[in-house]
Amino acid sequence: MPTCRACGGNRLTEILSLGKTPLANALLDKEQLDQPEPTYPLELAFCSKCALVQITETVPPETLFHNYAYFSSFSDTMLEHARSLTGKLREQRRLHGQSLVVEVASNDGYLLKFYQQAGVPVLGIEPAVNIAHVAQSQYGIPTLCEFFGDSLARQLVTAGKRADVIHANNVLAHVPDLNGFIAGVKMLLQPSGVAVVEVPYVKDLIDHVEFDTIYHEHLCYFSLTAVDRLVRRHDLQILDVERLEIHGGSLRIYLGHPGRVESAVAVQELLQSESTWVENLSFYESFGARVVRLREELTGLLRKLKSEHKRIAVYGASAKGSTLLNYFGIGNETLDYVVDRSTIKQGRFTPGTHLKIHAPERLLDDQPDYVLLLTWNFAKEILDQQAEYRQLGGRFIIPIPEVQVA
Repeated sequence: MPTCRACGGNRLTEILSLGKTPLANALLDKEQLDQPEPTYPLELAFCSKCALVQITETVPPETLFHNYAYFSSFSDTMLEHARSLTGKLREQRRLHGQSLVVEVASNDGYLLKFYQQAGVPVLGIEPAVNIAHVAQSQYGIPTLCEFFGDSLARQLVTAGKRADVIHANNVLAHVPDLNGFIAGVKMLLQPSGVAVVEVPYVKDLIDHVEFDTIYHEHLCYFSLTAVDRLVRRHDLQILDVERLEIHGGSLRIYLGHPGRVESAVAVQELLQSESTWVENLSFYESFGARVVRLREELTGLLRKLKSEHKRIAVYGASAKGSTLLNYFGIGNETLDYVVDRSTIKQGRFTPGTHLKIHAPERLLDDQPDYVLLLTWNFAKEILDQQAEYRQLGGRFIIPIPEVQVA
């Protein structure tokens, strides 16, 4: 086993193996369907030294993110999430025309545009060339097409830039060099500034059997305990923490330079709550058996529906959907096609399973009997959007945290 990404410890224990899978966002064009697809081991492990849960394989970030298929602005839920958070921070931090807000992994500017519209200077850092181009050309967001770490932070500070607010939404899990990333945050952050980091919460992943959140882009799965141990190593302090429902359960963690203010009561309360399970290996080991039961239940339902000659489509050409379909062994023998709201994905094919991706309007035109909802983390948004399909008799199968039909 490799060493821990956070503490360098060599006490890693495997807790789940999902076999060898293609990269979850490596969508295919038609001419690629007959070509071999690279696959990589997808194994989840636990570090007993610092309590970080992580996968053991590191695919080079340039392979994963140079040209990326996920655009945050296609999700109404993500846009509202960003609008609410930026409004809150503008007021709390009293941001103005001389402030600077930096977002790491800024995607297509979905979050920074709310600051920019309010007259607050912004800087995006986004390594995906295609997405950085959209952020700059479509939304006018100044964007560096780079990976963030201590080296880039040093360059920015040398150029006279220090951030009053740093956003890092759902990026820390993607970072191979956690220590370089956090060192960069400390370096770039103003003495009175705050870094707002959002990560999927490992407790929710385990409790709700969210195994499909595991794919090669997500190197790590965090508890507050693991984050606390990581940032303390770099002389940063957790100022506050919130539990969020987004993405199946996340933590929003506020970081700052130590000694300026006391940490909120919520920080100590959550750390104390985690102490009952966070270092308990059996808590994680039970996860694998529950994933197997979920696979049996979902594949059993799909086989039954196909035996009744029901037609089944899929909503969501998502990364999590790729993990579920490939690990469960569900493909075009069961499913007819996929629909997705992202115009970037339409006309392409899913990795491993080679299902063609269409616009969501296909559901109304074709009226399949059932739709397997792989983007279950946006279930309310999607079910509302597909009200007409449902009124005409169509039904959705929601696979996580337990199989249900809506």
